[in-house]
Amino acid sequence: MLQTVIRTCVLYIVIILAIRLMGKRQIGDLQPSELVITILISEIAAIPIQDLNMPIIYGVLATFTLVFLEIMTSLITMKSLNMRKLLYGSSSVIIKDGVINQKMLRRLRITVPDLMEVLRNQEIFDLDQVGYAILETNGQMSVLLKSEFQTASVNDLKGISRSSAMPCLIISDGKFLQKAMKSLNISKSQIKDRLYSKKLRINDVFIMTRDKDGNENIILKQK
Repeated sequence: MLQTVIRTCVLYIVIILAIRLMGKRQIGDLQPSELVITILISEIAAIPIQDLNMPIIYGVLATFTLVFLEIMTSLITMKSLNMRKLLYGSSSVIIKDGVINQKMLRRLRITVPDLMEVLRNQEIFDLDQVGYAILETNGQMSVLLKSEFQTASVNDLKGISRSSAMPCLIISDGKFLQKAMKSLNISKSQIKDRLYSKKLRINDVFIMTRDKDGNENIILKQK
């Protein structure tokens, strides 16, 4: 019995350390590969606890091997947008400009009651209030209300009108995002010209967002 207690304590510490190495994420924010790794770690850790004849070092080595693979995968997906799309998929626009994409709902096998339930969980009971709804790669739904239904801000009180268009990420870490550019009907040359007017190059840009009204936000890479 004492051996089981010791093994459990050791593996508990190892798993806590492994999860810390993988980074801070809530369960609902886990990507598919991260969820698989988490499940595998829990299964592997249980084997040395149940089988006292198995050396505990096997469980420790297997756990840190999985952590190493997850860290390497994360580094690769940070550098390669194509690899990230392959492993994690891409976000799907469910509602755009207040119009439900019924074809997308069918492709994702989401029923109307499912959609309404997700909106109600975000305290949205009237579908007509929704400007944009996007299903993220982690399964969460992001919702942007139409401007007239958004909470009033300081700028609203000053009489400054806000845009109801959703900003799209068109440059990420110096790389163009073709899907977002296509949705905004903007080309690489137009973006390059826009950056050139600000005396910037594509490699200088960490994040660039733009909406259909032409509003832009640019964050430069840190030196």
